Amino acid sequence: MENAVEILFTDKILKYFLESFRLESKIKKLGDFENYVFEVYREEQPYILRITHSSHRSADEILAELDWMNYLYDQNVNCPTAFKSTKNQLIEVLPAGDGSLFYACLFSKVNGYPVKINSTEFNDQLFTAWGKAIGQMHSVTKNYQPSERLILRSSWEEEELLNIEAYVPNEMEIINNTKLLISELKLLPRSKENFGLIHSDIHSGNFFYDGESVHVFDFDDCSYHWYASDIAIPLYYSIFYGYQSASVGEREQFAIKFLTQFIEGYEKYNALPEGWKEQLPLFFKLRDITLYAVLHKKILPEGRDENLNQMLEALKWRIIKKEPIVKLG
Repeated sequence: MENAVEILFTDKILKYFLESFRLESKIKKLGDFENYVFEVYREEQPYILRITHSSHRSADEILAELDWMNYLYDQNVNCPTAFKSTKNQLIEVLPAGDGSLFYACLFSKVNGYPVKINSTEFNDQLFTAWGKAIGQMHSVTKNYQPSERLILRSSWEEEELLNIEAYVPNEMEIINNTKLLISELKLLPRSKENFGLIHSDIHSGNFFYDGESVHVFDFDDCSYHWYASDIAIPLYYSIFYGYQSASVGEREQFAIKFLTQFIEGYEKYNALPEGWKEQLPLFFKLRDITLYAVLHKKILPEGRDENLNQMLEALKWRIIKKEPIVKLG
C-alpha cells in the first residue's frame, strides 16, 4: 500500500468497520497491496473484510463489482457473496483524516485451500478444474444484466495503469510500445461471444481448491475485456512464478501441457472464443505492462529488493523487445 494511504488507515477506522458488520475484534491480516484484506469472525464463522481507499476504487466501481459477483454466486459459480452491514448497506463508508474515503465490504470465505505452484497438487487435475471455473463464469456472464441505475465497471482501455508515463515518465520505449499494443488491441473484434465482464486476475493466488473444484475470489480487478484475457492470465502467472528462470523450451512445454488440460475443462461449460489462441500473446504483453506499472506505483525504489529489481528488469526487457512471456508456436 502507498505510504500516503498507510498514514490514513488508523485503528479507529478498522474498529468502525468491524462494528458496522457486527464482527469480533479477532482478525487476521491477509494482504495490503491494493486493498486491506482481513479474515474476520462472527460467532466463530470466518468472513473476509476488504477495506478500499478511494484513491483505488470509487463506491460505484465497487457496487458494480458486487452486483456481478452476487449474480455469479446466484448462478452457482464457486465464488464469494457479499453481505450487508447493520445499516443494510453492501458498502460502509468512512472519511479519512484528509477528507478522502475508505470503503468496506464483507464477503463469505470460499471453500478449499490455497495451492502453491511448487505443490504436487499443481497438476493436470487442477488445470482442468481451473478451466471449468473460468468457462462456467464466462458462460453465465453472457446473460448477465447489471442492476438498474448501476454505473458499469470500466472497460480494459480505461485501466489507469495503461497511462504508464505516469509511473515511468522517462522510459520512452516502454511508453511507445504500450501505446502500440493498445492500438493493436483496439482492432480486435468484439461480440457477446468473445467480450464481456471478466475477473481479469484468476491466478493461483486468487482461488482456493477443494481437491475437485476451484473457488475464485478477489474480483477487485474485474472489467469489460476479451474472454481470452481470462485464459491468458492463468498461464501467464503460472509461468511467471513457476518458470521464470526456465529455458524457452521448458516454458513452451509447460504452456502446451497447461493449455491442453485447461481448455478441456473450459469447453465443458463454454465454447472457446474465436481467435483466442492467436490473441493470448497480446494479453501476455498487456499483463507485462500493467504489472510493470503497478510495481512502480506501489513500491518506491528504496523499498525494492534484489528479487524485485530482477523481476522489473525481466518485464522491461520483454516490453522493449515486444516479446510475450511464452511463445505458443
